[in-house]
Amino acid sequence: MKPLNRLQMAWRAAQDIADGMVVNLGLGMPVNVSDYVAHDFDVVIQSENGIIGVGPLASANAADPDLVDAGSRRVTLRAGSTIIDSAASFAMIRGGHIDVTILGAFEVAANGDLANWDNRIPDKGPLVGGAMDLAASAQAVWVLMEHNTRKGAPRLLERCTLPLTAVHCVKRIYTDIAVISVEPEGFLVHQILPGISRDALQARTGAKLAFAPDCSDLAAPAIALPEI
Repeated sequence: MKPLNRLQMAWRAAQDIADGMVVNLGLGMPVNVSDYVAHDFDVVIQSENGIIGVGPLASANAADPDLVDAGSRRVTLRAGSTIIDSAASFAMIRGGHIDVTILGAFEVAANGDLANWDNRIPDKGPLVGGAMDLAASAQAVWVLMEHNTRKGAPRLLERCTLPLTAVHCVKRIYTDIAVISVEPEGFLVHQILPGISRDALQARTGAKLAFAPDCSDLAAPAIALPEI
């Protein structure tokens, strides 16, 4: 089986969002999660640029260029939504009113440390942005990222090598081949892609893995990536 693509990963993360949650979605893959939240759930998706109640991606004929999420996608609004300024949005974040933030990452350590920016990228400079507020203030941090770099290096490590965004904050990780939680003892695997053995998953990971007694197959519906 092929690894999950970024939309399938977003779908999988959305399955763990519970009714009544207030959820923030970070830049990159996480913004796609709003497209897959159960329609009958009363879930509030908060976008740091000031939308409280983000809905799914807008269709081409309904897209409003003035209504975009943190990833600049043209989105819709859920019933009861509101729009606020950036200062109020970050007051909501820093006040601890976000149940879960779902962020992208370059690296996650076995103790839950998060590194999702890199000051070594040429001509970019530090780009930590609002992620540090979210990682430090949300009740829980979930990460959406590929399990390995393009060169095959592990992103799940004993200790992060990149500058930290926040310490001891990550609770759950959704990769293209596994679903993993961060426990006091380290990484605990809950789901693994069929066709990848536990030994193979461990070989692709830079820290010791434990496997939950009910560890099951990781599966997602067929979701095609948009053509570019």
